[in-house]
Amino acid sequence: MSARRKALAASKLQVVLRLVYLVLLLSLFELVYLTAIRRIARGNGIIISLLAVWLITAYILLPRIHRWFSRIYLPDYFIGRVKTYDGLLGDPINLAINGSRKNLVTTMERAGWTLAEDLNANSTLKMIYTSVLKKSYPSAPVSSLYLFGNKQDLAFQVEIDNNPHKRHHVRFWKTPKGWWLPGGYKTDWLGAATYDRSVGFSTLTGQITHKIAENVDEERDFVVSTMLKANPAAKKTVIKHFTSGYHDKNGGGDRIYTDGALPFIDL
Repeated sequence: MSARRKALAASKLQVVLRLVYLVLLLSLFELVYLTAIRRIARGNGIIISLLAVWLITAYILLPRIHRWFSRIYLPDYFIGRVKTYDGLLGDPINLAINGSRKNLVTTMERAGWTLAEDLNANSTLKMIYTSVLKKSYPSAPVSSLYLFGNKQDLAFQVEIDNNPHKRHHVRFWKTPKGWWLPGGYKTDWLGAATYDRSVGFSTLTGQITHKIAENVDEERDFVVSTMLKANPAAKKTVIKHFTSGYHDKNGGGDRIYTDGALPFIDL
C-alpha cells in the first residue's frame, strides 16, 4: 500500500473513531440528563441531580464542544492571544521580555511577585479551601493557558487582602528558538498580565473560575512598573499599535479591552 493510501486510510479511521466517541458521549449525556429529569420529577435528590447535570455540562460536554469547533475556526499560529485548554481565545499577549529565565525570576521576586505553584489535585483543593475560608495562599496556582501549543512556563502573582479571590497575576511563555514576532521583533519571553477581581462562573462553559478586570492594559502597566523598580538596569521600549486596539471576551467570558501596545522589557 502506498504512503498516500495509508494516510487516507488513517484519516478515515480517525473520522470513524471520532464519530463513535461522539455517539458514546451523547449517549452518556442522554442517560445522565434523563435520569436527572426523572429524579427531579419525582422530587428525589433534586440537588444531587442538578449538581450532576451541571458537572457533566460544564466540565465534559461544553469543553468538548468548544474544542471541536475551535479547531475549525481558530488559526493555529500566533495572533496575539493565548488559548484555553478547550481551545477558546484567552487573554491578550501584552508583554515581551528579553533576558534569561534566571533574570526574569529574580526580577519578579525582587518586585514582590510570588512564583505560582503548578496546577494539580493538591494545589486545586488547597485553592478551593483557602478561597472558601478566605485564607491567604500567596503561591496559589493559576489556570493553564496555551501559547505555541504549550502551557505557561512561569506564572507570578501578588495576592490582594490575603485572599486568593483577588490578585495581580501574569503568565510567561518561552518563545521557540529562532522565532520572530510579526514586524521582525525578537523576544525571549511573551507574557499575558490580567487582574483577578473575583471568583465566579464562566459564561462560556459554566465552570468555576477567576473573573478578570476589563482593562488589561492597567495590569500590563502595573507589571512593567514593578519590574523597572526592581531592576534599575532594565530598559523599556513600547511598540504602539502592535495589534489593533479591541474589545472582546476572554476564555471565561469576561469582557476585555486593550490599546494594542506591546512593551518590551530588556533585563
